[in-house]
Amino acid sequence: MQNDNQSPNPGDNNNGPREPGNMNFNFRNNRFALFFLVAIIGMFMVLLFSDTRQAPDQIPYSQFLSHLEAGEIDSVTIIDQTEIQGTFRTPSGEQSSFSSNIPYFDSALVDQLRDQEVRFSGAPRPVSPFRVMVEFLPWMIIFFFIFFMFRQIQGSGNKAFSFGRSKAKKFVESETNITFADVAGQREAKYELEEVVEFLKQPEKFVKMGARIPKGVLLVGMPGTGKTLLAKAVAGESGVAFFHMSGSDFVEMFVGVGASRVRDLFEQGRKNAPCILFIDELDAVGRTRGAGYGGGHDEREQTLNQMLVEMDGFDTKDGVIMIAATNRPDVLDPALLRPGRFDRQVVVDMPDMEEREDILGIHASKIPLGSSVDLQRVARATPGSSGADLANLVNEAALFAARSNREKVEMEDFEEARDKLLMGVARKSRIITPEDKRKTAYHESGHALLHYYLKYADPLHKVTVVPRGRALGVAVSLPEKDSYSRGKGWLLDRIKISYGGYIAERLVFDETTTGTQNDLQQATDIARRMVTEWGMSDIGPV
Repeated sequence: MQNDNQSPNPGDNNNGPREPGNMNFNFRNNRFALFFLVAIIGMFMVLLFSDTRQAPDQIPYSQFLSHLEAGEIDSVTIIDQTEIQGTFRTPSGEQSSFSSNIPYFDSALVDQLRDQEVRFSGAPRPVSPFRVMVEFLPWMIIFFFIFFMFRQIQGSGNKAFSFGRSKAKKFVESETNITFADVAGQREAKYELEEVVEFLKQPEKFVKMGARIPKGVLLVGMPGTGKTLLAKAVAGESGVAFFHMSGSDFVEMFVGVGASRVRDLFEQGRKNAPCILFIDELDAVGRTRGAGYGGGHDEREQTLNQMLVEMDGFDTKDGVIMIAATNRPDVLDPALLRPGRFDRQVVVDMPDMEEREDILGIHASKIPLGSSVDLQRVARATPGSSGADLANLVNEAALFAARSNREKVEMEDFEEARDKLLMGVARKSRIITPEDKRKTAYHESGHALLHYYLKYADPLHKVTVVPRGRALGVAVSLPEKDSYSRGKGWLLDRIKISYGGYIAERLVFDETTTGTQNDLQQATDIARRMVTEWGMSDIGPV
């Protein structure tokens, strides 16, 4: 499809993935902590209820001095020079206790007690159970925190402070539930991977013949082509566990963490064999050594070295298959691609027209379609689109239908969704003068006429003067079939079409506008590449 734009401006865990905040403290598995907590509560209760003595009568300090002068005080205890506790003298010989707060420092109090021959003594204030708890509570909290952290580090459930643990998410067969039937197109890639599936299902068949299954399979393709989906389909077809981890998860700010996570990932794989270890975006950790600078680069190299060692250390007879995905195979370290490691590369290419129609059918089966929808036409209108692009296209079409309050998705929704994704949202509210609209219409008509009359031009599909993105108008063409190479005739026609708007403006208005900028850039780029890259000039290759 060709767009002719008129620009208005010049120039871990073995039980599946866990929630990260799920840190349940199981007292059943921590009996020591339970006993310790019960003991602390028991001590507190003993301190709280051990003092069962009746509280003495509280009297003012002035009344205490009056009793002292009258000789009615038998004995006193001065507590921290702030409180007096004592007993009265009674004629019957019985004693009654009292207490009084000392409001100020009374230096004559001791002399008065001596004059009245009152027995007196000093004592510190007794410690209350609540004060004991207040003083010991921070220490108990620290103890429980340290104990809890150590229990979490030792256990396999949560990963507090366990930076060296692998972040791989485990999916069992019931969770993946994806097979090759869910992957439209990619016939060659699926054919290559079916051998891996057969080995995981019947390893004895290959062992008996002395054959060696590749240790690693590298999926190479552009973003959105379905590399991760293919890896999950291999796990779903073979019915084994699937560990998914991104290459960036290996690298952290702490030295040695990446290598530790690599070791832990392969250890989990051996424990859960047969299984598939899938590393997405391998180029994040597998770049050529010596191609970077700084400490982070050294850490990445250590992680890569550990991965190479681990891949040499496990045997496919154990039922562990390594699958990785990347869209930058050119930057990978050669040691990763040698036989015995990732010795099989599977190219996951962009889907052709037939495969795009199949992909659209899978995604469109989840939405109500109207009778006007022609998926073959949509597939023909989306050359160069990946599976992710097509899934997004179907979703946008469903959103347009929902905004229009329709019960089914119609063909016009797909058209609108495609135009939005390729050219941007229609800016219908933009105010354009009638003169500018007229110039834009003639400009796009020049493109349309050449699309119609030129021999090698793609068929014209749509012409619009509704502004989209930065373009004031667009002429859209649809190729009749996918083409993986272009001839000189098509390229020359493409240059002529790019000049169509320019020529139309010159003929009608005797001048050109800045809207021809993008067209001239396209024509110049094609002409330059024809001469410098493709050798299509009269003098031949340059």
